[in-house]
Amino acid sequence: MARVFVYGTLKKGQPNYKYMINTAKGLAKFQGRGRTVEKYPLVIAGKYNIPYMLNIPGTGHHVAGEIYSVDDQMLQFLDEFEGCPDMYQRTLMRIEVVEWEGKGGTGETWAAAEGVMECFVYSTTTYPPEWVGLPYHDSYDSSGKHGLSYVLRESR
Repeated sequence: MARVFVYGTLKKGQPNYKYMINTAKGLAKFQGRGRTVEKYPLVIAGKYNIPYMLNIPGTGHHVAGEIYSVDDQMLQFLDEFEGCPDMYQRTLMRIEVVEWEGKGGTGETWAAAEGVMECFVYSTTTYPPEWVGLPYHDSYDSSGKHGLSYVLRESR
């Protein structure tokens, strides 16, 4: 099992969460909530209002999200879903655990690291330069006060 940190439309209550609980795509087990140890710019961009974490460490906010344990099948699905490696790149990032629900072996592994663990995160280095000038968010909600509702793939 791999650990994945999701910060956008794949979180609980967001438009693409349905894929995280679709066992036909593989297994994804919610482990807890966290935030990036480094600051990153989280922007909402493009005509479909997609959330992107720009891979510019030290700029922006500590981005909040959810930690999942996923099997190889789900990881492969997420790579395809996220357009990896063209649109997003899957990289290891240090995530500070804010709230932990994980059971069994994985719980002990993060405790030893004082609440910080490495997770795969889909961020991007392939973005138009003007995105750096967009507003930075510390948390994503498709129906947030930013007024930029995510456009589902089936509606594009």
